[in-house]
Order: sequence, then C-alpha cells, then structure tokens
Amino acid sequence: MILLNRLTLSFLALLILSVFGGVAPATASEQEPAILPSSTVTPDPHHEIIVSVKDQKLLLMTDGKVDGFYPVSTSKFGIGDGWGSYTTPLGKLIVKAKIGMGQPLGEVFKSRTPTGEVLPPNAPGRDPIVTRILWLEGQEAGNRNAFQRGIYIHGTPQENLLGRPASYGCIRMRSADVAVLCARVSTGATVRIIAEHLPIHEPLWKKFLETALKPPASRVASIS
Repeated sequence: MILLNRLTLSFLALLILSVFGGVAPATASEQEPAILPSSTVTPDPHHEIIVSVKDQKLLLMTDGKVDGFYPVSTSKFGIGDGWGSYTTPLGKLIVKAKIGMGQPLGEVFKSRTPTGEVLPPNAPGRDPIVTRILWLEGQEAGNRNAFQRGIYIHGTPQENLLGRPASYGCIRMRSADVAVLCARVSTGATVRIIAEHLPIHEPLWKKFLETALKPPASRVASIS
C-alpha cells in the first residue's frame, strides 16, 4: 500500500511538471525535449552574437568589432517563448552547449546525435538539423523556456530559404557559416535576439563585407 502511494505521488509529480514547465513537450524536430545539464558554463567575454528578426541577419562581434555577418532564418510563426508555439524567443541568451564539432558539412542530427547521413545544400524534400548545433539558454524571464524547448542556432539544408522566416523556432544558418561560427565562439558567449534592425548602419556592414571579400594580398595592401 505504501509503495502504491509512492508510485501515485511520483506520477502526479511528473504530471504537474509536464503541465507547468518542468518537462519539455515533444513537438517539432527543432524543439525536442531537453535534458538540463547540471553544470554552468564559463562566460566567453570576447564574442557576442546578435540576431535581428527584422533583418533576418546574424552579426558576430569579437572584442567589440564586427567579425561576421550572415543570413539566417528565424521562426515562420513569429516571436515568443511559449511551449509548443514554434516561435523564436527574444532577449539575452547564452550558448550553453556546442554540438557537432568535427562533423562534415551537411551531417544530419537526430536528437542532437549525428546519424552518419550527409546532405548537400537544398536537398529536395529534406529539412533536418545539420552540421552544427549551438544550444541556447535564456537569461531572462521572457526566454526562460528556450533551453528546454530546444532552441538552437544550427545548420539547415534549406539554404535557399535563408533571409526570410522559415524555421520552427530556431535560428537557421548555411552549413559553412554555422561551422565557422561554432569554431569561433565558445560556450558562454552572449546571444541577443532582437526584433528590430541590427545596431549598425547599412554602409558599415556593406563596407565590412566588401573588405572581407577582398583577396588576402589586396586586404594587406589596403591596411598598409
């Protein structure tokens, strides 16, 4: 009888957690149930990632300077942090975990585990998570569900859709771009997802892109 009561209480406790937010619901592939890590991460003070929903762009800052600028896709369902909403949360987050280092571009992930399948960009009829995963943890009340919802920055085979909202809550990137981003930032890096335009003027990032695309010799000559 005592054992039965304990089992009943355990079941009720799990039911309460699942209703009020202790257990992530099983929803889309971009919002798989999360297992919370027990340890905290050391902050990365050198890097900040800024994602603009309005621009559908991601800006990487290194020690306060522009270090990368990439097209992305945020959620086609809009912004928010509700369970089962498939929306992209706003505010300050951090990179809690990096997954997939060393995997080839286009490596398919299922439940954050590489499957061994590799897809080329724009593979017809396919929309899995590929290449790298930067798993985000919310730092504010308005995005506190992000980690358990499985909100990532990750690679997508649907590169032709980048530049417009197309995801189920995550931030999607080209495979080549997310591999570079994942290699540059450490866990603990700050991520800010904003609804408005990026906090830099258009001429500034255009100048950055022009400089970044110059051949190395030309770039050295222009600096000297």
